[in-house]
Amino acid sequence: MKLLALLSAALVVCAGCGHARPSRDLSTRTYLIDEDASGVGGALGTGGAGFDCDDELNQCFTRCWESAKQPYPHVEHNEWYYEHCTRECRKQYMQCVEEKEKEDAERAKKRPPLEFSSFDKARDWIRAHKSEVALGTVVVVAGAAFILATGGSGALILAPLAL
Repeated sequence: MKLLALLSAALVVCAGCGHARPSRDLSTRTYLIDEDASGVGGALGTGGAGFDCDDELNQCFTRCWESAKQPYPHVEHNEWYYEHCTRECRKQYMQCVEEKEKEDAERAKKRPPLEFSSFDKARDWIRAHKSEVALGTVVVVAGAAFILATGGSGALILAPLAL
């Protein structure tokens, strides 16, 4: 037993404690952008108005189901009518999603890549444009890739992107 304890202690001393060493490599550190992540992505895909295809789908189905006028010859709310409302509203939903995807693709083409020469420049830009970036956005700082995320306390951070 003493031999096992001695060998364990020798192994720890020889190998060192990897997590206790300070990292000098820029790409292995996590950087704090802001103490509060609220407002991130607030204007993405909505023009700031909060338009949502899922919400539109729910409203469409409610309007269809509660409509007094039903397609001829149906006169009651039954399984067929449920499927009818689902089918009609799904068409509108898919059209909405396709339009939003086109808008997002056009916006992405116009948006410059998030590449910065220093962390300070990246932090300042992200703080000033919080509503324009989404969680999960890849940010390149001095050639190292990071991902915009939230910490456990709700802080906005840049975490190293590990592939």
